[in-house]
Amino acid sequence: MEALSAFVTTFNNARTLASCLESVKWADEIVLLDSGSTDATLDIAAQYGCKIFHHPFLGYGKQKQLALEKTSHLWVLLLDADEALSEASQQEIRQLLQTSPDADGYTIPRKEQMFWQMNNDYIRLNKFLRLFRKDRGHISTMPVHAAPKVQGRIKSLTAPFYHYGETDIDIKVSKLNAYSTGLVRDKVAKGTRASPWILVFYPPIYFIRAYFFKRAVLNGWGGFITSVCGAFYVFLKYAKLYEYHQRKRYGKSLMPPGAPDSPPVYESDKPC
Repeated sequence: MEALSAFVTTFNNARTLASCLESVKWADEIVLLDSGSTDATLDIAAQYGCKIFHHPFLGYGKQKQLALEKTSHLWVLLLDADEALSEASQQEIRQLLQTSPDADGYTIPRKEQMFWQMNNDYIRLNKFLRLFRKDRGHISTMPVHAAPKVQGRIKSLTAPFYHYGETDIDIKVSKLNAYSTGLVRDKVAKGTRASPWILVFYPPIYFIRAYFFKRAVLNGWGGFITSVCGAFYVFLKYAKLYEYHQRKRYGKSLMPPGAPDSPPVYESDKPC
């Protein structure tokens, strides 16, 4: 049987961490990299026998890469602190590791908490690469949504894991605002520009795709609200990018004389 290292990065995740660690307590090791938690996160980690490391936050991608480098085994499993494997997913992964895995990485479908409910069983789930060979993979350097990248063959597992990160609309909208700013910083660094017409056409297209083609309609009003939030998210990304370039183009010329400078939000190194 192949040995498995699970790895998690944390910062004040006491609410969800126990569920996460309970779902991987059978792994040969659990590596936890914390960036300064002040709640019960580290106490919970100690209860599950985690190998605990500490490092100031480097950004999502770099922090996860550092955690990956501290694992001991060839096969690794990445979970966020607000995620957990289902019973079926645990069984599927353990059965896979008991044989000789025939791929270098595996995607796993994720069921989302949708405010007061979980995804309907017939929703088309997004799949995430989480189980992979350490010698074939690394974590991307995206400022948000950092994910493993694997050189080699990738296959899909069927049993889902759970995401408990968006318990209410307030948290959802806060994340959309922070994540969109982080992605704009990445696009600015790459020299990407945005047409204002994207703001008109892309959000409704996103809503239609999410609500109807990915079947969020099956989640009732929760699915409708989530699809609207997703459309708002893509709107924010491109609206902020357009705003950045307008500020670069006009500076203070459209403001009254003596107006204060605006802070360089999208060029800041502050983590989002």
